[in-house]
Amino acid sequence: MPSVDTPDSLLRAVAEFDTDDYELAVEPAALDRAERSLDESGLLLLGELHGVRENPLIILALMRLLGLTNLALEWPRELAPQLDLYLADGTGLNHPWWWFGEGTVTAGHLAVLKKIDGVRVTLFDEVMRAGDWSERDASMARRVLAANVEPALVVTGNAHTLTSPTDLGMSMGACLAAERPSLESVRIDYGTGSFYNLEPRHVQAPCAALGVPEFGEATVPHLPLELLWERLER
Repeated sequence: MPSVDTPDSLLRAVAEFDTDDYELAVEPAALDRAERSLDESGLLLLGELHGVRENPLIILALMRLLGLTNLALEWPRELAPQLDLYLADGTGLNHPWWWFGEGTVTAGHLAVLKKIDGVRVTLFDEVMRAGDWSERDASMARRVLAANVEPALVVTGNAHTLTSPTDLGMSMGACLAAERPSLESVRIDYGTGSFYNLEPRHVQAPCAALGVPEFGEATVPHLPLELLWERLER
């Protein structure tokens, strides 16, 4: 079930998501970099491929391994009040902005957030994005720094975590590294599997470092855009 289209079906998927017994493969060198980044910069960037079922399990394992309770996610900051409701009593998931289907929000993430005692979550993307790719990334970096919640794990798509300029422009990671030179970026390496980003997709690649040799599609809240806008206009 790669996507769901009602709050009830999403909550069922959250309840069925198993957060136990996941073993994270982390090379010692990667762990050393992560700890050094948190000690010296207050932040650690984690790059993911959106829509992979194992992503939130990796987040949970890293948060526990590194002793963290502060987490920053590439979710719309406009959802912060709805996320507070969800963490408090399990409601708040009917807002249309949960349902874009890009794979950043998954049933697994919602399950994992309930498992981190004392979690503090910063949301650093936004729904109404202005400017080009670099301007968006610069805005995301500013929100991470302005949150002033450290030490923190900062999770975003792989392209945004590079700590030097890219062909796409000035990434969020590069903007953060300009302010925090000791910042490190750790990317999840994916082997073979499927993921959900607006639709089911597949990838096959070598896997090393912080790796997931085999992976599966996440359960993603997803509604057609026309239905989303219709609900927003009510």
